[in-house]
Amino acid sequence: MEAEIQEIVDRETRAWDTQDVALLLSIFHPDMVWPWPPTNHDHDPIAWELALGKFDPHRWTQFYQAFFQEYKLVHNLRETKRITISEQGDGAFAVVDIDTLWVDKDGQESHWLGRVCKVYARVAGEWKLTMHTGVLIY
Repeated sequence: MEAEIQEIVDRETRAWDTQDVALLLSIFHPDMVWPWPPTNHDHDPIAWELALGKFDPHRWTQFYQAFFQEYKLVHNLRETKRITISEQGDGAFAVVDIDTLWVDKDGQESHWLGRVCKVYARVAGEWKLTMHTGVLIY
């Protein structure tokens, strides 16, 4: 099962690398919610934001299509540090260190640098991302 979790982590990485919205959306659970800290030093979730709300394929497609049109990927380095599967085999999380740099058309950088925790549930025999912390420096 660890290999299955690594596959979904790698699939997400490929989606960012290729700016493939359909591939990116394929990893999300219908109840996915993605909180995001304003900076990678905001460990206290009191400051976190919900830019996209609960997963909505149409809304999220529009958001990521616009993002990929506005930003160019400079690099996307990711290293899985830990994968944990629940004893029941129906839940898992992956700890991943990322260094992803985007630059917009005006030269402004969006640098995702730090560690994330990706939380998955097994639904109908398939792993789906249910929650993902924003990038934090530890």
